[in-house]
Amino acid sequence: MFAYIVVSLPVFLPVLFWAGYHLYVDRHLPEPVGHLFLAFFLGVGSYHLGGALYGGLEVVGLRHDAFHLAQSNLPGLFAYSVLAIGVIEEMVKIIPFLLVVLRFQEFDEPIDGIIYASFIALGFAAIENLHYLQFLDQTEAYLRGFAGPVVHIVFASFWGYHIGRAHLRGVSLLATSAICLLLAASFHGIYDFIVIGMPPAALPISALMIAGLWLWRLWLIRDLHTHYASTRDER
Repeated sequence: MFAYIVVSLPVFLPVLFWAGYHLYVDRHLPEPVGHLFLAFFLGVGSYHLGGALYGGLEVVGLRHDAFHLAQSNLPGLFAYSVLAIGVIEEMVKIIPFLLVVLRFQEFDEPIDGIIYASFIALGFAAIENLHYLQFLDQTEAYLRGFAGPVVHIVFASFWGYHIGRAHLRGVSLLATSAICLLLAASFHGIYDFIVIGMPPAALPISALMIAGLWLWRLWLIRDLHTHYASTRDER
């Protein structure tokens, strides 16, 4: 047991770091810690649901090895990255958000969508990183452990914010969720296509994409905090 914990530290330590970071971000409008833990474990479950959907692709002959496609069929890799990887991995995270998180009575501010979606993404990324441990040395495992969740968090923040805002405004969740899934899956797929299929010289493009989305997220969270503080003062 102890040996397993030591080997898994490159996954568990980043999870604690990013969970603590989001608790700090949410300090002005704190959500119940139990709900955040539930969101994390919904993310764990979404990873397994994604695995089942990938298995369904295999049954119908549409499951491919992305790294093999990178060597033999770049257009095929692009299509697979967007239509399979992007759609499946974002959809399985959106589903528990719609079915469970939006039912929380405490879900009463747009920033809640970002926070809960981020914890779902963190749970998904944690199990994904556990899977990749067997293929990485210790340094690579720690790098992926801290950086991997960022990718899932920024894409999840995009749909979490917009779906959450639509929910609070009484706007159609079906239309909003479909649009958010389309855009998040496209961002996710393009990112994976660059990382898997393009030469190392192109990697800064993917880094800039994530950095840009992270800066948007920081700006949005700051703006939401400012708006909350101003409305609270008016009361």
